[in-house]
Amino acid sequence: MQEIRHTVPLSAYTTFQIGGEARYFVDVRSEAEIAEALSHAKKNSIRPVMLSGGSNVLIPDNGLDALVIHIVGDLYSVDGKTVDAWAGTNLRKLIEACGKRGVGGWEKLAGIPGSIGGAVRGNAGAFGPEIKDFVLSVRALNSDTGESRSFSNAECHFSYRHSFFKDNSEWIITRTILGLQRIEPGESEKIVAETIAEREKRHLQNVRAAGSYFMNPVATPEIVAMFESEKGVKSRENRVPAGWLIEKAGMKGATVGGAIASIQHPNYLVNADSATSKDVKELAEMIKTEVRNQFGVELNEEAAIL
Repeated sequence: MQEIRHTVPLSAYTTFQIGGEARYFVDVRSEAEIAEALSHAKKNSIRPVMLSGGSNVLIPDNGLDALVIHIVGDLYSVDGKTVDAWAGTNLRKLIEACGKRGVGGWEKLAGIPGSIGGAVRGNAGAFGPEIKDFVLSVRALNSDTGESRSFSNAECHFSYRHSFFKDNSEWIITRTILGLQRIEPGESEKIVAETIAEREKRHLQNVRAAGSYFMNPVATPEIVAMFESEKGVKSRENRVPAGWLIEKAGMKGATVGGAIASIQHPNYLVNADSATSKDVKELAEMIKTEVRNQFGVELNEEAAIL
C-alpha cells in the first residue's frame, strides 16, 4: 500500500481551498490500492473518506478524523471510439486528450471542474449534455463487501445531478467506459475553446469555489412562467436556475466572513478572503432562507458537505 501520511492539510486538495487536516491521508492509483486502504481503515477502526478532484466538496474547518483516500492519476486508454478512464482522471484533460485522438462529442462538458469519477457520481452537465449521455458502463468497488462489479448505464440510475452512486456511497467508482464519436481534432479543440470562453462569461473559472453550490430546483408553475418570460427560454423538467433565483432574492454579492455569492454567478459561493467552512455554510443558509421566504422554493446543495 502507498505510504499513509498523518495530519495532512486538506485545503490544498479542494477547489474551495477550505478545510482543516486529515488525521490520515493516502494517495491511490488503482482499485487494488483503494481496497488496501479500505482494509487498513477497517482493521484500525478508522472512518474512510473518498476524495478525488476536490470540486463540489466542502471540508470542515476542524478537519476529518478519518483516513482520506485520495484518488489520483490521469490514466485512460482509447480504443476506436471507446474510452476507458480511471476515476481520478481530470475531466477537462480527458476531453482534450480524446479530442487530439479524434474522438469526442462531449466538448461542452469541458470546464466542469474535477475528475471523471466525480462527474459520473453527480451526473455533471453543462450547456445541454450530461455525462450520462456518454457512459457505457461504470466499474465500482463496494467498500463494505470488497465486491467489484460493472454497472450498465441503466443500472447507474442517472437523473438530474444524481446517480445510483450518490444514493449508495458504499460503491466507489473506479473506472468509466465511455462511448464517443469521431471528430476532427481541430474541431474538438475549437469547441472546447468556445465552451471555456462561454463559461468564463457566464460562470467563474479558476476561482476558489466548489462549482455550482446549489442544484437547479423544481419550481412552482408561477416561478417557471416568470423565468421563461424573463429569459425567453423553456424550463427543463420545471427547473429554474438556482443562480437566477438567488439574484431575484437580492442575494447576489451577499457575504459572510470571507465567503461571497459571486457577483458574476451567484450560485458560485466563492472563498474570496480566507473564508472558513462555517462562513460558507452560514452564507448558504442565508441564501436558502431568502429564496424559500420570497419564492417558496427549497434550494438543495449540489456540493457535498463533509
